[in-house]
Amino acid sequence: MKAIVLKQLGSVDNFALADTELPHINDNEVLIKISSTAFNPIDYQMRSGANESKRIHSPILGREFSGVITAKGRSVRNFEIGDDVFCASGSMGTNGTYAEYIGVPQQILARKPVNISFDEAAAMPVSALTALQCCNRLKISTEESVFISGGAGGVGLVLIKLLLSQGINKIVTTAGNEESRQQLINAGLSARQIIDYKADNVIPAIIQANNSQLFDYSIDLVGRKMSELCSNLVRLNGTYVDVTNFATDEARENLFNIGAVVMNISNYAYSLKGNFSYYGELLERVRTLVEKGIITPSPVNVLGKFSVDTVRKAHTMLENNETRGHKLIMRISE
Repeated sequence: MKAIVLKQLGSVDNFALADTELPHINDNEVLIKISSTAFNPIDYQMRSGANESKRIHSPILGREFSGVITAKGRSVRNFEIGDDVFCASGSMGTNGTYAEYIGVPQQILARKPVNISFDEAAAMPVSALTALQCCNRLKISTEESVFISGGAGGVGLVLIKLLLSQGINKIVTTAGNEESRQQLINAGLSARQIIDYKADNVIPAIIQANNSQLFDYSIDLVGRKMSELCSNLVRLNGTYVDVTNFATDEARENLFNIGAVVMNISNYAYSLKGNFSYYGELLERVRTLVEKGIITPSPVNVLGKFSVDTVRKAHTMLENNETRGHKLIMRISE
């Protein structure tokens, strides 16, 4: 099969097109012809040699996709050849998703929602699983307030729709441009709940939008300097949710000083413990939520067809924060 491989850590110039063997699947796995794959920040972090590069298990990067089953192992009971599926494969597949085929355990797979395209389905698994994990673990009540940094991103939009569907309305988030603001309004927020994170006195503006109160929950979907902003918005003994692992020393000090509960949301934690069924079970819930119209895919930007140029462009856009709230997609097969 054709695959785009990373020859060594470093720049985007280290990607190359290669001929590789078709993945071998065991009795518990399915072989999938990939239709579309999505790009995530962890992709460029791996490529560049950041701490996330410890998660590399194949020279073929890429961690989520949609496609069609072309073969299955003898123990596979819940899927058939020809099924349309989507998946957050992470490091659990035979290889990454910048390739024509991938083999994955049946437990991490779900059927593609019938009302969305392969491109849209490829954009959903990582963000939806992360948003669901936030909801499941936090158990926010309708009386509690929530601040979300980067609400117009993939995780943020799904999370906001999930919270609103549960009657949780005391939400404030940030946006940096009019396109992001409109996406958040389309998701169900009012204009007063959306604050420009580049504005002067942004912290007082965010607190004022919450009836001049600090927040019960502050969910950081951005990290680094934004973690400091998030840490200054949590009430005494409130909860700070770290999805990025990019909190700064100043943020950690702020949180310690107010006795905050710090919760880490990590999708790959389950794979490290061998709990593969977690992914398939939650993805089935995602499928149901999408088909019922409760959540919808993030806006997608199909950068191009299967090529080294498409991969290089995606990594550059992610690294330079040029996605403008869209999930970047590479279409591998029609």
